[in-house]
Amino acid sequence: MEGATAEAAASSDRVRRAMSRDDGPARYPDTGLAKRLKLIARLIDAELPERVYYTEHGGFDTHAVQAGTHPRLLEELGDAAAAFATDLSARGQAERVVLMAFSEFGRRVKENGSAGTDHGVAGPLFLVGDKVKPGLIGPPSSLTDLDAGDLKWKTDFRTVYAALLEQWLGVDAAAVLGERFTPADVLTIARTDAAEVAGE
Repeated sequence: MEGATAEAAASSDRVRRAMSRDDGPARYPDTGLAKRLKLIARLIDAELPERVYYTEHGGFDTHAVQAGTHPRLLEELGDAAAAFATDLSARGQAERVVLMAFSEFGRRVKENGSAGTDHGVAGPLFLVGDKVKPGLIGPPSSLTDLDAGDLKWKTDFRTVYAALLEQWLGVDAAAVLGERFTPADVLTIARTDAAEVAGE
């Protein structure tokens, strides 16, 4: 019990120190997502034992008036992610973090009757981090060669998950995903480097 209490006190002290540091060169926008990523950056800087942090950026279910909403949401996402990356770099934590942005669904190609688009099959996913290989993975989906109005996805998202699970977090991807997938070539580290980067 005393050991657990001492560990909790030490963690609280690390969080307090991390929260008291300024943002350095990072300029976070005044948006909900940016504020949450700012908090996550400070928790990472406190070097707590947590391996995964999760937040949401809602509003992309644009069944109506998509043209006015979608660009603003993407700008908020891009600006917040850029500030987060700058902040981590200034704190000396950039090599310890991979940011993954994903959606639970994509959008249809054809506009509906409400100036929006309906749920689609193929969805976006991107990674940010010093250990992420730059560039696109796989060929782009065609906007004309569709499957019942849906984009034909080219990369199985589970191959990206497999890479992060096995090569970054050092866990058995098959146990998480239910079957084995060949990890996508998205990281600059080999499996033998993963345990050290992940803090194992």
